[in-house]
Amino acid sequence: MVGTAVEGQSLGMSYYLIILVVMFAFMYFIMIRPQRKQEKEKAAMMAALAVGDSVRTTGGFVGTVIDIHDNMVIVEFGNNKNCRIPMVKEAIVEIEKPEDAVKPVETKADKKKKD
Repeated sequence: MVGTAVEGQSLGMSYYLIILVVMFAFMYFIMIRPQRKQEKEKAAMMAALAVGDSVRTTGGFVGTVIDIHDNMVIVEFGNNKNCRIPMVKEAIVEIEKPEDAVKPVETKADKKKKD
């Protein structure tokens, strides 16, 4: 009888460890892995940042990068080109390269207007 009680406890303990390992694996794939992937994408985006790029900040402002320092970026906002604000790189959410800017697509109606 004593031998079966010890075997039952060790069997219950192994199930507990298996459940614990499965929970940690689940948490890794649901929480940690996507966060690391997002951090890598953000680092690659910041590495590709160059003068002349159009950026969107966390505050929703859209401007053009005019100078880059180690951790700081000077961004020019507005049409009058007098609003230049230094900000940290982490405040940049989105970058658009000048060559990636969307060019208007010429439609049939536009072609008829030209003729």
